Amino acid sequence: MPQSMVRGGSSMGKVIEINGPLVTIEQPNIRNGEQVRIGTLGLIGEVISLHKNSALVQVYESTEGLQPGETVEGLQHPLSVELGPGLLGEIFDGVQRPLQKIMELSGEQIARGLSVSSLDREKLWHFIPTEKLVVGETLHGGELLGTVQETKTIQHRILVPPNQQGEIIEHAPEGDYTIEAVLVHLRDAEGEIQELKMYHQWPVRTPRPYRARTQSEQPLITGQRILDTFFPLLKGGKAAVPGPFGAGKTMVQQQIARWTNADIVLYVGCGERGNELVDILETFPQLTDPHSGRSLMERTFLVANTSNMPVVAREASIYVGVTMAEYYRDQGYDVVMVADSTSRWAEALREVAGRLGQMPVEEGYPAYLASRLAAFYERAGSIHTLSGDSGSVTLIGAVSPPGGDFSEPVTSHTKEIIRTFWALSKPLADARHYPAVSWIESFSDYEAQAKLWWAEEVDPAWSERRKQALSLLTQSDELERIVNLVGPEALSSKQRWVLESANLIKEGLLQQSALDEVDSYCAPQKQFALLDLMIHFYQQGERLIDLGAPVEQLTQLPENGKIRRLKSTIGNEQLDQLQAFSQQLWKKLEQIQAEYASTGEPQP
Repeated sequence: MPQSMVRGGSSMGKVIEINGPLVTIEQPNIRNGEQVRIGTLGLIGEVISLHKNSALVQVYESTEGLQPGETVEGLQHPLSVELGPGLLGEIFDGVQRPLQKIMELSGEQIARGLSVSSLDREKLWHFIPTEKLVVGETLHGGELLGTVQETKTIQHRILVPPNQQGEIIEHAPEGDYTIEAVLVHLRDAEGEIQELKMYHQWPVRTPRPYRARTQSEQPLITGQRILDTFFPLLKGGKAAVPGPFGAGKTMVQQQIARWTNADIVLYVGCGERGNELVDILETFPQLTDPHSGRSLMERTFLVANTSNMPVVAREASIYVGVTMAEYYRDQGYDVVMVADSTSRWAEALREVAGRLGQMPVEEGYPAYLASRLAAFYERAGSIHTLSGDSGSVTLIGAVSPPGGDFSEPVTSHTKEIIRTFWALSKPLADARHYPAVSWIESFSDYEAQAKLWWAEEVDPAWSERRKQALSLLTQSDELERIVNLVGPEALSSKQRWVLESANLIKEGLLQQSALDEVDSYCAPQKQFALLDLMIHFYQQGERLIDLGAPVEQLTQLPENGKIRRLKSTIGNEQLDQLQAFSQQLWKKLEQIQAEYASTGEPQP
């Protein structure tokens, strides 16, 4: 905890005025950002501004029934989260209260003022100290104390809090301990004794420190062909998934959370509809982690803050989530945080700003919207930790522009900040083309770095094949506009073949079923093999058309339909079958080429 917020004793004050979630209090000796408890129920809140004789508090629970004159207690610390073993597999609300425990205590409705520890105080963890834990040695912030096995999949590394250091005067041996047990006694530079436990607290609005940023070259593999092959995202990168209602944002994010090659996945439901979050909360525990074969929840945790929960808790949930993501990053893990959606978070900012009487700008949003978005996404990155390990936080934020208008403030500001933009298209979704990622509006600035990985791990031709496919798709969109105006008869044979080949890529490569056992995840090697086959088929067909072969002969080949079905008929481990199919196709095309070459047919 930053020392500037720590002081002895608690201070008492009283409520002066109530304006929805904003409460004006009379409170001596209070600091900006401090957490408070208000009224007889003990509603939790955070000081957001100070005046001469009063302070303004945003309350993370409903203020219904609160009266002026009720007491206010300062807690001497900012809004913070508990960081330690026991986070994985849990479901928290927007201020890190475990929803399962809350349901056991108060039923399906969260009782106001309910105080529940984020981490289980009774559970025993088997602690194995590091060999460097020796009396007389000096420990610095971020160094490793030891490990506990948090889940079968993830080993939890107990770290010295970033802001503490000192000489070891006593430490606990290997054994089973609760998180409240003192593992190490340190003597700091002032001679005071500090106690280190399995967990510590950290203020959510303060980014956790690290040694240095690094430039990652490892792509985040999601198993979704249009994302990995056409618009790649690196580990430690930042991406946005904008799209109107019904375009499939939640399904795209669920696929990423399920199949990504990151170590830890954090899903933050920020102001989304309750039925969507319930679906996620019910399905995630039933999913199997494809990398370990165990439950997906062993490397996943969720923050659930639905649209009917207090609006300021929605604003806090984003910071709560990214702070927990940074904590696992500091342990040397690659973490993916999916935020659904930053539009609802921005709406919370707008509502609070309106109650504060701040000057609205674009569409009523506060003037600081862009800087808040930038500060949030800036917490992504690939870093060297204080202990010398490497870790990363990848941020993927969903955006819900009203009516699918990408020029609205949240989408346009986000577009300037992030480097991968997966734009979802309502017409594609209406045509049952999923994932409905638009190949025209989407982009990725990570292609140059990702090219190095693909060239080394898959095939050096990846970048060229990707450019050829995107060019083909762009030509196809232009030709479709001509067809809509004057009909297909206006097109030449080559142009009709471009349309046919682009449709082949759309159906056989870009379209992917999350419900198909084979097609739900596509390995990078299979992604490239399918792409290479389709581009080669287009090029061979173009040569045949130059020799005089009619387009109809190529489109009516039985292999044409088979190519569209390869994604779901050949598994990731059956690339030899795909290679055999390719060889048969090339032989047939060679026979057609020989036929037209021998007849000396003129070019059309």
